[in-house]
Amino acid sequence: QVQLVESGGGLAQPGGSLRLSCGAIGSILSIYVMGWYRQAPGKQRELVASIFRGGGTYYLDSVKGRFTISRDNAGNTVYLQMNLLKPEDTAVYYCNAVPDISNFWGQGTQVTVSS
Repeated sequence: QVQLVESGGGLAQPGGSLRLSCGAIGSILSIYVMGWYRQAPGKQRELVASIFRGGGTYYLDSVKGRFTISRDNAGNTVYLQMNLLKPEDTAVYYCNAVPDISNFWGQGTQVTVSS
C-alpha cells in the first residue's frame, strides 16, 4: 500500500503564499498523472490542479494564475505553489493520482487563509 504524505500547509493571510509538498517512497509518483485536491468544511472534495507525465497542467478556474503545480525530475515529489491566497482557499489539501487511487489518500495538510 502506498500512502502519500502532504506537508507545507498552515495559516496565511489573504494575499500570502504557501508551498505544499507531496512525497512518497521511491519514484512511484513519476508514473502517474498527479493532482492536488482540496476539501473545505461542508463541501465535496475537488481537483484543484494536475500535472501530466509530459509536464502539461490543468487548473481549476478559481486558482488559475495563482497556483502552480510542479514535480521534481526524480518523480519523488509533487508541489503546489499557492500565491495570492484567498479565504475561500481554506481547506484540507491532498495529493493523489488522477483519477484518484483509494490507497493513495494521505492525511492531507490544512491550509487556512485568514487575517
